[in-house]
Amino acid sequence: MTDTVHLEVDGHAFVLQESHSFEWLRPLGKVFRVFDQQDSGNLSFGIVQQDGTRLFVKYAGARTIHASKLNSPPEAIRSLRFSVPVYEDLAHDALIRLRDHFATDRGYVCVFDWVDGECLHSQWYFPAPAKYEDPRSPYYRFRQLPVQARVQAMEQILDFHIEMERKGYEAVDFYDGSLIYDFEQNTIKICDIDLYRKGSFTNTMGRMWGSSRFMSPEEFELGAPIDAVTNVFNMGAMAFALLGGEKDRSYAKWDARDALYKVVIRAVDPDRSRRYASVGELGEAWRLAVRQDLCIVDE
Repeated sequence: MTDTVHLEVDGHAFVLQESHSFEWLRPLGKVFRVFDQQDSGNLSFGIVQQDGTRLFVKYAGARTIHASKLNSPPEAIRSLRFSVPVYEDLAHDALIRLRDHFATDRGYVCVFDWVDGECLHSQWYFPAPAKYEDPRSPYYRFRQLPVQARVQAMEQILDFHIEMERKGYEAVDFYDGSLIYDFEQNTIKICDIDLYRKGSFTNTMGRMWGSSRFMSPEEFELGAPIDAVTNVFNMGAMAFALLGGEKDRSYAKWDARDALYKVVIRAVDPDRSRRYASVGELGEAWRLAVRQDLCIVDE
């Protein structure tokens, strides 16, 4: 059984496997929320500064409650450090903005703009089946939105990944837990691209990082290529999560119309050779299908 230590900062309690100092937080502002349940090895905080500006602070270095050999403090620090140029290179309206980053005595910190909204996969608060059935679940509420709003959210995701692809990156560990949806503004933000990598590469892990609901066959296969065609599968799987039956990719579970379904089912073909060659190509097919389906009418 994992040992636990209960800590508190500015009246907000959280749990770690061992004690840790958070004096480095003081100059940033006052903590108004703590996220201590992630399985990444990171601990995160909502911070409000004296002028009212809110920040999202991600920290690696503490032994979180779910830390293991794969996401131990040294591994989490290494991963968070390596994520900095990724956020800088891929700055985009659909991505949370990195404001600052720095080392502490025992860890590493990334400071982002705070984003209003709710994570679409709040697994610690709404595990399956509550995620799909509980009216309080952000995912459930998102799925009640009109099809057009969900199509537009997916297009924001595609736009970001088309730009990502143009800059030579591959998506790794992208899933609905990487998405924050603002139900008041009807906008979506991508909040976690820590493991994205520059350039195509070979799968050296076997089962890679990520949620199996979104992963391509090659992300389970040692020695398989991870490239633009892999990204296409990931985007198609996300479309089924937002508009269909998630892993049940039957037409019966699809909320949009025929032309768009034909595009998305091709994107998740287990045979790489039958998918679109790039996210850019997928995006072009998507927009043509949306016009055909009359989900969105161009002005």
